[in-house]
Amino acid sequence: MADHLQQGPAGRGRRGYALAVSVAAALLVICAVLPWAGIEARSDVIGGGLTSDVRGIDAAVGVYTLLAGLTALALGVAGLLGRRPWVAALAALPGAFATVLLVMFVADPGGVADRVSLDLGGLLSVSPVIRYGWFAALASSLALILFAVLTVFRRR
Repeated sequence: MADHLQQGPAGRGRRGYALAVSVAAALLVICAVLPWAGIEARSDVIGGGLTSDVRGIDAAVGVYTLLAGLTALALGVAGLLGRRPWVAALAALPGAFATVLLVMFVADPGGVADRVSLDLGGLLSVSPVIRYGWFAALASSLALILFAVLTVFRRR
């Protein structure tokens, strides 16, 4: 077997974190195509409502998040398959970039929060909502940062 595949306990632990970085990055890529936000209209008169969703990749911020996830995935796989598992630690940079982008998506003054907000009691209520894809992308980017940092600092 090759020398770099026969690692001691420290090498195996780092490879485990490199695998975790790769999985978190892959989840971030998947979350970029999920719905991040939407407009929801509800009426008690008709007893229902309508929704319109915005996927992550429908906005420029979502496309950049997708690219950050792909970059982190490449670094994670390079750390997993290469001779130096610490290369996966570099994935913390695109993970942090994705986290900043996700916060910018919600905090953007011309974005989701300021699109529409109308409340006419039980007759009609229209409001912006944050969807599950945004929360999943945020969790993936934070997990990506955590595992990338553990790749460097965790010694077993």
